[in-house]
Amino acid sequence: MQETRLDTTRIRATRRVIDPIFLDTPLYRCEALEPRLGCAVSIKLETANPVRSFKARGTEVIASLLADDGPRAVVCASAGNLGQALAWSGRGRGLDVTVVASRFATVAKLDRIRALGARLELVDGDHEPARERAAAIARYDGIRLVEDSLDIETCEGAATIGLELVDPVPTFDTVLIALGGGALATGVGHVMKALAPEVEVICVQPLGAPAMTRSWHQRRVVTTDSTNTIADGVAGRRPIPAVLDDLLLVADDAVLVQESSITAGMRILLHDAGLVVEPSAALGIAAILEDRDRFAGRHVVTIVCGSNVDVDAYHRWVGAAP
Repeated sequence: MQETRLDTTRIRATRRVIDPIFLDTPLYRCEALEPRLGCAVSIKLETANPVRSFKARGTEVIASLLADDGPRAVVCASAGNLGQALAWSGRGRGLDVTVVASRFATVAKLDRIRALGARLELVDGDHEPARERAAAIARYDGIRLVEDSLDIETCEGAATIGLELVDPVPTFDTVLIALGGGALATGVGHVMKALAPEVEVICVQPLGAPAMTRSWHQRRVVTTDSTNTIADGVAGRRPIPAVLDDLLLVADDAVLVQESSITAGMRILLHDAGLVVEPSAALGIAAILEDRDRFAGRHVVTIVCGSNVDVDAYHRWVGAAP
């Protein structure tokens, strides 16, 4: 592979510091989905853990490093899932965790961050002001700032999912990965290209939050002034240049999907697979729904990356007519 920030040997070593409760998540072919989608679909289920998302794979690495030799306090900006994961990992290692989030973030995610013992600070606006405030806190207090996707630990923690996908030898030919800041896509994508290069890596992002996808297509950072999507976990506006560089090396394609396809994907995962998922986790199914011909006859893996949803909002989304 060309030069990248990620390292396969380091990713293998990363598994040793992650609590096993977050490792070896279920991977199974879900035949009930196939008549509706027209292709073979396997699910990598990253929600069956204490924080109900993949994010703790990365925060476990960061918290372990800080517990061994680092500041005992840490701060991050989060749409919700990273904050929960850092709170969980930090609590187990005696770290003082602060999470900065938008006051408009999913209430269930904010409540869980508080319940896990982190200090929660809310800001106006979306995720970008939260990132700026978290950086200011880190500078003022002299503590560790965790930046999702920029901090290599978040990418290589997510990359351990890729190791589990390729061991044993994969039978699938495509992996669909939710694309936001890029930690999941660059991490899993790196492992695919290093160990299973025949697998097509397709990143999926909402049409209402297209910054990273546009950046991938134009091969330069493209920012947006706003976002408009229910998939809050991937709703960034300002891609990180170093992360885009990594993504350009491992993604074979990046596609945008409509909100109606995201909610349809959530309904399908509920009714046909028995899974309650947040919008970001339905992006892979949404991509299949929007381009059935592309995936017809193929074996696709989709990573179900989170299930932290507001119950009332979830019922509105999945209860709506297709």
